Amino acid sequence: MLLVLSIFKLIAEIALLCLAGQWLLGLLAGAGRERNSFYRIFQVLTGPFVRGARFITPRVVIDRHVPIVAFLLLAFIWLAVTWAKISLCLQIGVHLCR
Repeated sequence: MLLVLSIFKLIAEIALLCLAGQWLLGLLAGAGRERNSFYRIFQVLTGPFVRGARFITPRVVIDRHVPIVAFLLLAFIWLAVTWAKISLCLQIGVHLCR
């Protein structure tokens, strides 16, 4: 169970960092961000999470805001998994969670 929680936490962390990097690179690159290869790599990595957020959000949410929704959902998932991992470590003993 600890391994499963660690895997979900790691996936959420990678996706959160990719979304943050994509946002920052979009700010720095401006209008030419679509031609930037690193920006496109971030789009590929965050695509499944953004599409998942688009699937669960209502149509009134504009497409420009969907990455923000994905970021907030991933942050909530990360917090929930972190809390579950801490609870599990307290149950089985902190020395077994290393």
